Amino acid sequence: MAADRTDIQFMRRAIELARLCPPSPTAFSVGAVIVADGVVISTGYSRETDVKVHAEESALDKLDADDPRLTGATIYSTLEPCSQRATATRLPCSDRILRAGIPRVVIAWREPATFVTDCVGVEQLRQHGVEVVELAELAEEAMSMNRHLDLGPPRI
Repeated sequence: MAADRTDIQFMRRAIELARLCPPSPTAFSVGAVIVADGVVISTGYSRETDVKVHAEESALDKLDADDPRLTGATIYSTLEPCSQRATATRLPCSDRILRAGIPRVVIAWREPATFVTDCVGVEQLRQHGVEVVELAELAEEAMSMNRHLDLGPPRI
């Protein structure tokens, strides 16, 4: 299923959340929204609860791991879900999305090589049958709160 106006609406909500992130010189500001049956069931943003928490992690932590709505949900994240973490005690967001059984992920931009040389979150999700939609038309807006970082060239 391609992106539609609803996807743009929920991604704009995720972008609003990303603007709430405490700025960091060592991490991106990201927002995430989880939607089931057209209703927001959880939200999160980077550094919402601690300095290491990612947006998707924060949103997923607010739900029971076995919440039946997750198997029909879409997660909107302003940035590609991470495929590796600096801390071994935290599961990468792409793995958390797979564990939750979320079948659809919508992102605004892919992670540049600023902190991780080769993020493969999109590829990992797609390899496991998750539909990943990229809203390139919202990439600039989603990147705007991260302009203080070296974002490098866009990844496609």
